[in-house]
Amino acid sequence: MNRRRWLRGVACGSLAGLAGCVAVPTEADEPSARSLVESALETIESVDDVSLRQTVTVETDSSSVERVSRVVRRPPIDRRLEVLESTDDVAPAGAISVRTQTVTTEYDPLEDQVVERHHPNRLLVDYHRLGLEALFDHPVLEYAGTESVDGREAHVVRARSSDESDLSVDLLVGETVYRIPLDPTQVADLEEPIVERRVWIDDATRYPVRERTDVRDGETRVGHLEVTAEDFAVDEGVDDETFTLEPPAGATVETVGREPTGIYDERAVAAEAVAYDLPDPDVPVPYALDRIVVLEKREELGTSTTFWYADRDRPDREVFVTVRDERRYDADALEAEPFDDVDGYRRDGRIQSLFWSCDGLHYEVSSAHDPDLVREVARSIGCPEDRPVQQRLEGVALPLVACF
Repeated sequence: MNRRRWLRGVACGSLAGLAGCVAVPTEADEPSARSLVESALETIESVDDVSLRQTVTVETDSSSVERVSRVVRRPPIDRRLEVLESTDDVAPAGAISVRTQTVTTEYDPLEDQVVERHHPNRLLVDYHRLGLEALFDHPVLEYAGTESVDGREAHVVRARSSDESDLSVDLLVGETVYRIPLDPTQVADLEEPIVERRVWIDDATRYPVRERTDVRDGETRVGHLEVTAEDFAVDEGVDDETFTLEPPAGATVETVGREPTGIYDERAVAAEAVAYDLPDPDVPVPYALDRIVVLEKREELGTSTTFWYADRDRPDREVFVTVRDERRYDADALEAEPFDDVDGYRRDGRIQSLFWSCDGLHYEVSSAHDPDLVREVARSIGCPEDRPVQQRLEGVALPLVACF
């Protein structure tokens, strides 16, 4: 690891919940389950790249599939997955999936087809982190000793819950999401639903290398998922070419989603690609500009420009600012939240947003993590150049919110 934080002896933790320095366990000092999960969270935040051979097994009382893949990740965004062996019709041997910040490209060997999906304005979700953090939600979280995984010593953390809402569980090893395919009627019929998760955390790197989830009805197992990493390595260096996929000769290529007009690093360059003035948001540290996406949509939807800012320490924490020449929000469906003499409108939910309009342009500031930051950034924009606030259109039916 380039930034290894766990050493034999003492290491200082930076996560919330770690007070000062945490003693790394010795043979005579058994670690706690919580400290192991916290150190794993810190590790996945610090590593630059991960490679592994991943075996996935999914079982229910009526079916069973197994998949072996080669996975290379550059957290939290880039990922390449190549299926080597499979009994899963959804992902046969030879299938390839490559994901970057703005494009996901997938090859289906059965159809000899490549599908290129553009998602330049997709909000990043770090499922790997969420899968680990979900362990804290279980009422039982305990240390279960050590075991060997592919010749490496690993600490075992066990979590247990009887909450029916947990019966569909994400797995985190390799950063691909798998869910137990339990039918809702079957879940309702369970008399004693129990979910048990076990995560194996590598002793040397504090990275999760195996996970097993079992769903039971009392003593009867009704669902089982397991992921195991072999040939596991971190921070060995990965070329950018790893996260590209050249279509095989003769394969058909299908493009899904709207390819952006351009993705830019600087506001001045992006301004040359649009016919309206761009805002100059004031976004505080630790956020920094990641990219500016200009997207020409269908005629009735106009052109949008989106500024993406990411936390330097947590790239999955983002805030974005969008300006459009066509309005894409319905003020009547939102909560009024005026600020600085601007008629703003708030959207609550997983993503917190503020919308407003000024002199023919329409603005949005959104974040899934910090509503106070949304307000702060919105105030830094206001109505640029003190242009008058455009009054809300009355009696005009408009769609609720832009889909990005």
